[in-house]
Amino acid sequence: MILHEMISYETLRLIWWLLIGILLVGFAITDGFDLGTGILLPFVGKTDLERRVVINSIGPVWEGNQVWLILGGGAIFAAWPQLYAVSFSGFYLAMFVILVALIVRPVAFKFRSKREDPRWRARWDAALFVGGFVPALICGVAIGNVLQGVPFRFSPDMHIFYDGSFFALLNPFALLCGLVSVAMLVMHGATWLQVKTDGAVAERSRRYGSVAAIATVVLYAAAGVALWLWVDGYRISSTVVVDGPSNPMLKTAQVHVGAWFLNFAAHPWTWIAPAFGLLGPLLAFAFLRARREVPALLASAAGIAGIILSVGAAMFPFILPSSIDPRASLTVWDSSSSHMTLFIMLVVTAVFIPLIVAYTTWVYKVLWGKVDGKAIEDETGHAY
Repeated sequence: MILHEMISYETLRLIWWLLIGILLVGFAITDGFDLGTGILLPFVGKTDLERRVVINSIGPVWEGNQVWLILGGGAIFAAWPQLYAVSFSGFYLAMFVILVALIVRPVAFKFRSKREDPRWRARWDAALFVGGFVPALICGVAIGNVLQGVPFRFSPDMHIFYDGSFFALLNPFALLCGLVSVAMLVMHGATWLQVKTDGAVAERSRRYGSVAAIATVVLYAAAGVALWLWVDGYRISSTVVVDGPSNPMLKTAQVHVGAWFLNFAAHPWTWIAPAFGLLGPLLAFAFLRARREVPALLASAAGIAGIILSVGAAMFPFILPSSIDPRASLTVWDSSSSHMTLFIMLVVTAVFIPLIVAYTTWVYKVLWGKVDGKAIEDETGHAY
């Protein structure tokens, strides 16, 4: 037996679908509080010292947190090449906007403290806000468009054509999903600031985080209702072949009212994900009001995980549906890399993911504790 045949093609496809979800959750939870902190910067930091405290709360970890974004992009490229091709070409301008914001953010971290001019620092503070708000909003907008279906198709020779535009992505339902994303990351950033700061900054973070937690629940529930009432899902109408070739055009699919809720009806245990999406922010709100710092952070993380995983649970086995040719929709069963490629990547992942988790955990352990404003003022500690 060839080694990679020890695990069936169907199982490997399912494993990699789960891994992509885990990587997205990892990115949203770790880099999410970085983005949320950036959004909160102008509101919780009223003086230059307070803003330096906020920036230094994420200063030692923001670069390491972005490894999850890199891993996610690399995993999509290697495991789901057709998804990578369609999304990175169709969402090219949206991806470009996100990348510009993510590039501006580290520049702002490095350059803000180079001069003491208040106007200079105010401009870089604005850049940090934009670097947090734009990726949070656009990522949510992207998810909203995926749920509605993306206007792409394949030619007879499998060339990809995208018939949409950047501004078409900014439709009402997608913007609602974008607001869910912004609210949940602001909540997460506020819970992180509760852990890392004290005094006035922590108090303001508690207030803003409480509002963001309630907003997350309301907006997420509203998005669920809108999905049920106004957004049609997709379902495969031909025989499902789980170990066939990676050619989306070999199946048939159709638009179906309420399709995104069929998995929840067929498998009631999947309601766990949206339950976490609602209960997590509510618990975060309660813990923020009670000044329970670490439980609030964990509850916020659980809520984010629930919201993201509920999308995957609703859409399975679809990954990227096509709104103009449902047959071209990409699913878990017809858009992956080869059997051997998935197996080799799984072996590599089994080696490197534990290493990444280990060194990330070590960094957080070493740098745990609150940011000392006096040490910043005396220039005896902290980098920014």
